Amino acid sequence: MTYAIIATGGKQLRVEPGRYYDIELLHNDEGEDLTLEQVLLINHEGEIHVGQPLVTGATIEATILRHYRGKKVIVYKMRPKKKTRKKRGHRQEITRLLVNSISLNGETLAAAEMATVAPVEVVEAEPAEV
Repeated sequence: MTYAIIATGGKQLRVEPGRYYDIELLHNDEGEDLTLEQVLLINHEGEIHVGQPLVTGATIEATILRHYRGKKVIVYKMRPKKKTRKKRGHRQEITRLLVNSISLNGETLAAAEMATVAPVEVVEAEPAEV
């Protein structure tokens, strides 16, 4: 199994090809291909490449699937016996990212297998006689 640990949006994520991840908002268009270069670690079939702090020559190819907003978080502050109340809400902007491949020094270590869907044959049923 091949995976990588990347840094994006002030967080670190473990990513694998063919999976999608929700990260902090990236200001790119939906459907656009993206290259992430802040790779901290790559594990390819037991062979581990650790960066100090980044792995040189490592890239992650990804596609932006969509942008949306997360669940609303309500922050309610109240001081007892003081008649002080504050109610605030927050919704985080999120980008859904599909990881296509993990590369090291121009060589693709792992890539997502593209799912091929076979066309379904439509068979019309004959009307039943009564």
